[in-house]
Amino acid sequence: MPESPEPGRVRLDKWLWAARFFKTRTLAADAIAGGKVDVNGERAKRAKPLQIGDALRIRRPPFETHLVVRVLSERRGRSADAEKLFEETAASRVAREALATQLRALPANSIEAGRPSKKDRRILDRWRGRGG
Repeated sequence: MPESPEPGRVRLDKWLWAARFFKTRTLAADAIAGGKVDVNGERAKRAKPLQIGDALRIRRPPFETHLVVRVLSERRGRSADAEKLFEETAASRVAREALATQLRALPANSIEAGRPSKKDRRILDRWRGRGG
């Protein structure tokens, strides 16, 4: 395992990958560069060294997660182990669950993507007043 730049610190992109917020370190780095991740209320670069107790805000639309770093790790392990690396704030959890409930309550999109069938085309033509 490579040594971190300072004892008790881990790069932000490695930690986000190890904590399973992103599938690859490249995706984590892209999110950081795009301003989707804040450390202690400030925009950070991917090599920013994290330490225990740092507050993170991760925006992955439509959700925004606020959490506190509890354990540092550069290695990606099981998801059960990844859950131990951070603690989500109570307000963040409530807001995320409320938004998830609202999204589930929305009606499913009934419009199918792709080319319309012959029957669909005839219905559209009648609706547009072109025939039928």
